[in-house]
Parts: sequence; structure tokens; C-alpha cells
Amino acid sequence: MSGRFILVLVFFASPCVAGGLETFRVVVTDPPHASLNVSTRTTIAVTFDRPVDPGSFGKGVRAFNVFGRWSGPANGSIQFNNDDATLLFTPDEPFIAGENVFVTLSHDIAARDGTTLRSAGYGFSFWTHARRSPMQFEQVQSLTVRTTPGQPTQAYGGIASDLNNDGYSDVTIVNEITADLRVFMNTAGGKQPFAAFHQPTYGVGQRASPSEPADFNGDGNIDICVANIDVNSVSVLMGNGDGTFRDQIVIPVGLTPRGITVLDFDGDGDTDIANTNAAGNNVSLIENLGDGTFAPATFFEAGGNGEWSMMAADMNEDGITDLVVGARNSRTIVVQIGNGDGTFTFASSTFCGGRTWMLVVGDVNGDGHEDVVSANSQDNNAGVLFGDGKGGLSGLQTHATGAFCLATDLGDLDGDGDLDWTTSSFVGREWRVFTNDGLGGFTVYDTITAPQAGSCTLLHDVDNDGDNDLSLIDEIADVVLVHINSGEAFAGDFDGDGVVDLSDYGQFTDCAAAKTANVDCEVFDGDVDGDIDLVDFGRFQRIFSIP
Repeated sequence: MSGRFILVLVFFASPCVAGGLETFRVVVTDPPHASLNVSTRTTIAVTFDRPVDPGSFGKGVRAFNVFGRWSGPANGSIQFNNDDATLLFTPDEPFIAGENVFVTLSHDIAARDGTTLRSAGYGFSFWTHARRSPMQFEQVQSLTVRTTPGQPTQAYGGIASDLNNDGYSDVTIVNEITADLRVFMNTAGGKQPFAAFHQPTYGVGQRASPSEPADFNGDGNIDICVANIDVNSVSVLMGNGDGTFRDQIVIPVGLTPRGITVLDFDGDGDTDIANTNAAGNNVSLIENLGDGTFAPATFFEAGGNGEWSMMAADMNEDGITDLVVGARNSRTIVVQIGNGDGTFTFASSTFCGGRTWMLVVGDVNGDGHEDVVSANSQDNNAGVLFGDGKGGLSGLQTHATGAFCLATDLGDLDGDGDLDWTTSSFVGREWRVFTNDGLGGFTVYDTITAPQAGSCTLLHDVDNDGDNDLSLIDEIADVVLVHINSGEAFAGDFDGDGVVDLSDYGQFTDCAAAKTANVDCEVFDGDVDGDIDLVDFGRFQRIFSIP
């Protein structure tokens, strides 16, 4: 694999246990935490400080978990080498291009000498590679969310996850007025990528809004959790693996839940839930009991005024997932460090440039640390804050947006290995696309006009050609506008200079000799079969006009 990887060695304080043995610990992971541009076919390696007991993985399906935000739970094979001190996980199927992947290790994992991982377990994440693209977005479909013309649903947000395990990302839209989920299945080809939404729809709470995918019950299918603003609850719906959901599980939380995220906050390997409560001025923690049932919510004060936006990430790089909370009234981003036992410790509070509505986390400047971007609503801007790897944020940059910027997202849209940025402006009736210079400097590349209100963007590979596309949600028009990244996916433009020339041909011949479609060669793998072969050579001949 290639890209800007920073090797992260993680060491923990090692208290003695019975017999004088130190706590079993993770030494290094590959990919390292927060890596960018990782091959979609990567093997995941975790090296421990001593040999593993392979039998400890039989204690439950949650001992070692890999979850792609769009591709879902990853099945694969586990092997051990390095005298059983290194675990190697090889996925059965590639990840979806340009997605964020999360790896979780349970505290049940044991060493050969009988010691176990710390009670907090261990976790890390990385982003997969997206093909180089000239970012020529073309609208190919307008998905109507309404059942009856003139009767609004208020389609605000959703997920772009593969609900039926066919390798294509489907779109699930959360609707505030009709209080339901509407699922558009990806047809895996054609000029109209998505079928009409399923009916009947899937009920949630009134004014349902923020949502996150996860596998809560460990059955290998994507589930969803949704915050219900007006009824002070969170809905969890288990996926059936065919694009349908079961009836909601309703969990009471605090007053006016506005943000939601998923993480393993107690180290047991399953996925828990956290949400902000804007009017309650606190955060809810919802523990997964291991089978997709949940304990009653508990609460803590996050350290801001008007907790609103939220995301989970490892901000201090200790292998324990933390909470990043946007406090709307105080205009701050608060980092709460996870202790691994279901509690959190305040780390920092930083001015974010305005009244945050939504935030996203990712390494935007390539230094290996998680950064934060925030959509700042009435302040008509979006802010970028840079992480120091210790739980601190600094170096605020603000960028003008359209009026009332309420949503934001990150993803590698041009395939150059860094995270680009989108914002959605409700009153401004637009979506903006920003390109990243690789150092966290952003420039407006394109502005797309919304029919009535720019509400949300989903950055995902709609057509499985290896680059990121856009699904743009307008909650007043109740449509999802599907924009394909229509620059030729197999352009052969390896160096991204806009032309296919001799430098690209030289790289192609090197890739053809190696055969494997690694990160550097995937741009030439036209049939996406994992090999650079005669089929790809024929395509390259036609593009390069080789006689």
C-alpha cells in the first residue's frame, strides 16, 4: 500500500497483574490510525507485544471487528505470523473506494501467556483510496422522496451504506415530517443508479434527523440509529441484509437530541451510541448489551453550552475512541477523551468560528492527526481546526459558505490522496465543493445550486468505478440529486496532469509487469478485477491512441 502513512507506535502504561506479567498490548497497526489513501484491497495487520492466543477469538464474534462506513461489516480470514504476535485480517471483498473504515479489538483478546488486553480494548480507523478524477460532476438522477406530490416529508440527511451486501452503496434517507426512513436500493448499473424507495417505509420518531450506520447485533448486516429531535429519543433499526429494516427500538434520551455517533466506549467489542441533547445541555451514552439491546441512557456534561453536533474519533491516539462535541451556543468544539470504561475526561474546548450545526473528523493536512471541520449555520461559514494528536485543536481557518450552512462532509473527490470537503447551505440554496491542497488549505472548486435548500451531502462511490460521487439532499424539495463523478474513471491519467501521455504509459507498463492493482496501479484497472491484464491494456491503448 502507498500514500502518506505515518507509522504510529502506541504504548500504554503497563500495570502488573498476578504472576508479575504486564498487560498485553498493541504495539503497531498497519494501516496506521487516520491513514489516508489505503488500498481498498488492503490486509489489516495488528502487532502485539507478545504472541496471541488464537483461541481467545472464539469467545465471541466481537473479538475483532472491521466496519466500513459504506461497505458495512467486513468478513474475511484471520491468520497469525511473527510467532503469533501479528494478526493479519484479509477481507473477502474489497472496501468501497473513499470510505472510512473502523477496526475494533475487544478486551477479550488474550495472549498466549494468559494476559488480556486492557479493559478498554483497542481501536483505530483509516480511509480507503479513491481513483484520480478530474471531478466533472454530472447529475444522472433525481430521487423523489415523497409518496404524494405536494405532501412534504422533509428529507434531512441519511446514510449511503450497502444494505444488501452486493458491494454497492444504497441510500437511506431520514425524513423529519413523515418520521420514517425511505430506502433507495442501488441497482448496480445503468444510467439510473437507484430504484424507487421501498414501501411501506420504516417508522422512526418525530423530526428524525441525524443518523449513523453500524452493526449493533453482530449479524453482519448494516443497522441504523437515528436521533428524534421532537420526542427526545433515539431509534435503532436492525437491518435484515436485503435492504429492509425491522421495527424501531426506541430509547429515551435527553431534551432535543441533535447529534449522534457510534463507538465502542467500554471496550467489549460491540457498538454503543452517544448523542448530544441541545436543550438538555448534555450528552447521552447508550450502552449496547451485546446482542443489539441497549441499557437506559446515562448522561454527562460535555463542557460546552448547547451540545449540538457530534462525532467519534481517537483524538489523542491512545487506541480508545473519544467524543468530539460541537457546542452551538458557545461556538466551541469540545474534545472528551474516552477512558475505555464508558466515561470521558475533558481535554479541550476551542472556538470553531460560529454556531456549529454539524461536524466531521478526518486528517485534512496529512500529519497523521485527526482534524475537525464544522458547518456554522447562521454565521454563514465553515471552520477547520487542526488536531495535535493529544486531544487539542488549534489553527482555526474559516471559509465563507452560502447562507445558513448546516451540513458538511469529507472525502477524496479528486483521488489525489487527501480529503476534500463539501458544505450545504440551506438558505443559500447551494452545495459547495472545496479541494484540498494536501496541507489542509481549501479552495472552492464548484458550487452546485439546490432546487430549494442545500441540506446535506453524501460522498460515496455510487457506480463502483473507484471514485467518489455526490448524493445531494434538498429537504424542502424532498429530492436527492445523484451526481456522478463523470470524468473518465479509467482515464489512464496516473499523474493527474489532465492528459494521458508518456509518463502515464511508463507507469502503466510498470503496473502491467507487477500485475497487481495496488493503490498506485488501480487507476489502470479498468475492469476492477484486481489485476492489470490484457483487458486493461486494450482500454489503455484506446485512450492513449497507441497503434
